[in-house]
Amino acid sequence: MSNSKPPSSQTANSSNELPNNPPHTTKADKTYYALLGISPWASEIEIRRAYRDLSKLYHPDTTQLSKEVATENFQKINEAYATLSNAERRTAYDRLIQFSRFQYTNSNNGVKSQNQAPSNLQTIDDDGLPTERPLSGGELFSLLLIGATLVACLVLAILVAWLRGDRLFPEAITPLSIVFR
Repeated sequence: MSNSKPPSSQTANSSNELPNNPPHTTKADKTYYALLGISPWASEIEIRRAYRDLSKLYHPDTTQLSKEVATENFQKINEAYATLSNAERRTAYDRLIQFSRFQYTNSNNGVKSQNQAPSNLQTIDDDGLPTERPLSGGELFSLLLIGATLVACLVLAILVAWLRGDRLFPEAITPLSIVFR
């Protein structure tokens, strides 16, 4: 039988068998996020979970892949995890692949003028960080508290001055009022 397959490939795919190529290796999916099979918005816990699962599958000592392929895949997974598990390195990597965790909206409902930049471009400052983004709920709440505190302080100062008997609006001092006293 010339069409027969080698004995190792005749067995049905089980959960322990692995493909000869690492997951997500198409040209469009070369990011560390795709390598680990997670979204760019994944939390640290999701990153750790994906790393653990893939490292069990591709560890050279425990996989059914050839040692060279397993070592290469395992090193890629380790590199991806080392970058994405460190907050500073992840931020730098996100800038490198031009990913932003902030959603920008276009206020003109899709109508573009000829001199307007495309909506997928960000306004970038010299330091490489976005200059504009919507405020989060926590930031809006802090601004509300700061404003309320300012108003409360002004009301309290006026109330204390009034209770002490101080004039709230003293007479305006003019040069003539000083001379005729």
